[in-house]
Amino acid sequence: MATPDKNGTTLDSVSLAIIEQLQEDGRRPYAAIGKAVGLSEAAVRQRVQKLLDQGVMQIVAVTDPLTVGFRRQAMVGINVEGDLDPVADALTAMDEVEYVVVTAGSFDLLIEIVCEDDDHLLEMINKRIRTLPGVRSTESFVYLKLRKQTYTWGTR
Repeated sequence: MATPDKNGTTLDSVSLAIIEQLQEDGRRPYAAIGKAVGLSEAAVRQRVQKLLDQGVMQIVAVTDPLTVGFRRQAMVGINVEGDLDPVADALTAMDEVEYVVVTAGSFDLLIEIVCEDDDHLLEMINKRIRTLPGVRSTESFVYLKLRKQTYTWGTR
């Protein structure tokens, strides 16, 4: 089975299997991945580099924000007047913003922000997000406890 990625590139079953191997363990040796998917270490290395270059995947360390000094996380729903793109671009450029999603429904955009504390969160919402041209309203959903954060959902 071949699956097109976000760039329209078709991913074959071997590439999907490599991605799944790396989602289980991003530090898994290429030789071990090769054994699991039926390729040589060199072929796996080449495919992984191609997937990285195409932006299909990233290999990163995922942390629990609380353990590295970020005591406040929130989801913020944002309603925008006019074109969404300039607001989404401005939010994307903010270091505290972990992801930006254009949605259909009650909000035009959903963002997740990670802050040091409540004062930092208030400054982000009040001084940086609400003051962006085009932002009509915001609604914040403060995280009280992180129950699950995983990136092992595979390549369904």
